[in-house]
Amino acid sequence: MKTIPRISVVLTGLLLAATVGYAQPVLRGAEQTPAVYSVHLPSLRGAMAQTEGIGAEHRVRELKKIPLVDAPGQATDPVVQSSAGTGAAVTAGLGFDGIGIGLGSYAVNYAPPDTTGAVGATQYVQWVNVSLAVFDKATGALTYGPVTGNTLFQPLGGACATRNDGDPIVQYDKAANRWVLSQFAVPGGSAGYWQCVAVSQTSDATGAYNLYAFQYPQFNDYPKMGVWSDGYYVTFNMFTSTFQGARVCAYDRASMLAGLPATQQCFQLSSSYGGLLPADIDGATAPPAGSPNYLVSRLSGSSTLGLWKFHVDWSNAGNTTLAGPTQVPVAAYNAACGGGTCVPQPGTSQKLDSLADRLMFRLAYRNIGGVERMVVNHAVQVNNTKKPNSGNAAVRWYEIRNMSTTPGIFQQASYSPDTNFRWMGSVAMDKQGNMAMGYSKSSGTVKPSLAFATRLATDAAGTLGAETTIVAGAGSQLSNLSRWGDYTHMSVDPVDDCTFWYTGQYLKVNGTFNWSTRVASFKIATCQ
Repeated sequence: MKTIPRISVVLTGLLLAATVGYAQPVLRGAEQTPAVYSVHLPSLRGAMAQTEGIGAEHRVRELKKIPLVDAPGQATDPVVQSSAGTGAAVTAGLGFDGIGIGLGSYAVNYAPPDTTGAVGATQYVQWVNVSLAVFDKATGALTYGPVTGNTLFQPLGGACATRNDGDPIVQYDKAANRWVLSQFAVPGGSAGYWQCVAVSQTSDATGAYNLYAFQYPQFNDYPKMGVWSDGYYVTFNMFTSTFQGARVCAYDRASMLAGLPATQQCFQLSSSYGGLLPADIDGATAPPAGSPNYLVSRLSGSSTLGLWKFHVDWSNAGNTTLAGPTQVPVAAYNAACGGGTCVPQPGTSQKLDSLADRLMFRLAYRNIGGVERMVVNHAVQVNNTKKPNSGNAAVRWYEIRNMSTTPGIFQQASYSPDTNFRWMGSVAMDKQGNMAMGYSKSSGTVKPSLAFATRLATDAAGTLGAETTIVAGAGSQLSNLSRWGDYTHMSVDPVDDCTFWYTGQYLKVNGTFNWSTRVASFKIATCQ
């Protein structure tokens, strides 16, 4: 076996360079297919709202795991931040309940909520599992919905109109000032597997949309989308009866913004790879012209990320390439709960899922003064006592730089200022390079809550400041329901490029199928 030399690991503040002496695989010639359906919706506000039906049964969304191999739980995490830093001064914004118990007469039929939401020019759009709502970002007032997600796709017909399967994505294309909303429709069999995509014609989320339906040969689970200059990049975990590997696709952004027929270009990876996230642009400065989209995932083991470069030629799919993975060393870690279920709650033996087998949405990209960087996170186990799944969960975050040359970790840490479990994170940077990370928090004495921590760009590398509670949970999730969150979403306001908006799950009282969600905004006071 050939030995692959590695550059020595430096824990924080200096770049952890990628594996060297290794020829990166390059896939050439993407599979190109057109959107099977494409139509226009004159107005979402004028659309006939669909309903889930009366007396719908409670349903738990199956957790389809990615078979990544983890260390046996014995690694010592060398980048644990065991006490909070000083913390940046934060200016609080809005805080209001999103879709869930507490928003009018909303009834929960599915778990987990799959909470996603983003901020636009004047609105905040939240899509939680199978329901969509629009809020006024100045006041937090509900201005549209909740309606079922397939209300948006009625003009398409087919599975996108008749199914309401969820696993949604909300993105705001900041360069175009358009909304990009998507969910899958997965009847299976001869009816197929679909991704339903809506691109707004203006910055008004309740207005007109261009609608598209893209088809896949297998179950396109856990879709995630990144907005890039030349396309909307989407990743899936593909399943038949077993995991088939990650699929990465690019949608023709220019055509979809114009309401024209659009194509997708895709590569299918082997079952060795799953949970890829596409880079998603924050801020007004685009990547350098011709930059590929970057995709990152965990790799098997406990000390490496994988990075791919997806370069699309929209005029000739034969020239499209997917290069990687480049192996990017990170500080050693154990996946929280071994990637499974172990998060405790007060007053119940029911544990919650960690989803530590994958990186958590988003892979947030920013170009500041010509320095490209990305931030991302996942859940790790810290303070272990050499027993499997001992200790507590922490959110491990990374800042990746030098993506176009030799990618590496500029800084990283596992945030664990006490022994509470922290997981289900989402992280982003503002225009000054300050960072905010939101997450869920729970323990045997703390009911599942939402919190965030921040850092100034000038803070010591690998440190976050004091924790701020967004909402203290008042309930634990009870027996036979371990599914929690699936994802949360941190976005950055496109108007001031300073204000962070975060949304995630909590409970108002003990129970099952009674989740609520919270939306909160805040900014670091020095960002103007």
